[in-house]
Amino acid sequence: MEGNSPADVKRDTGATRSETASDADAGRTNGEAALEQLRQELDSANDRALRAQAELENYRRRARRELEDERRWAALPLIRDLLPVLDNVGRAIDAAQKAPESETLLEGFKMVSQQLDRLLEAHQCRRIEALHRPFDPHLHQAISQQPSDEYPASTVVAVVQNGFQLHDRVIRPSQVIVATAPPSERDAPKT
Repeated sequence: MEGNSPADVKRDTGATRSETASDADAGRTNGEAALEQLRQELDSANDRALRAQAELENYRRRARRELEDERRWAALPLIRDLLPVLDNVGRAIDAAQKAPESETLLEGFKMVSQQLDRLLEAHQCRRIEALHRPFDPHLHQAISQQPSDEYPASTVVAVVQNGFQLHDRVIRPSQVIVATAPPSERDAPKT
């Protein structure tokens, strides 16, 4: 220890202790910063995982709903193609009722018509009831108007072609004739 006095050694040792404490504080600060950064990364990863899980659940719901809709409306093209056949069976029944010697033919067509009606109902397709009901532009297509003393204005007085609904959707509106006020009421002066 030449040239070093005990005071110099004390100063050197104090400096070393001070540097060591400073290094330890810096190490703790760096460790805390790293720990905080890891916590933020963990929070971010958890957030991304929750969002991905929510996105997956939304996708599953949407896919399930689309599949249900596809199944629900799968019969629509076939039903649309069957409606003219059903109309023709109805016309054949009307014609057979006018010919007295065609009772067996009439009974056969009535049975076919009933069978077609049951088949459509089994697939959630039903006729739109229109006769003597208020005109509804969502269900009916007015093809003509007819003055009537018997029915109030905007009432369906005749059905030219039956309409049909599949579930809650109109696939063909009823073609109807709608009552109007008689000419005497329409032309009467308003007071």
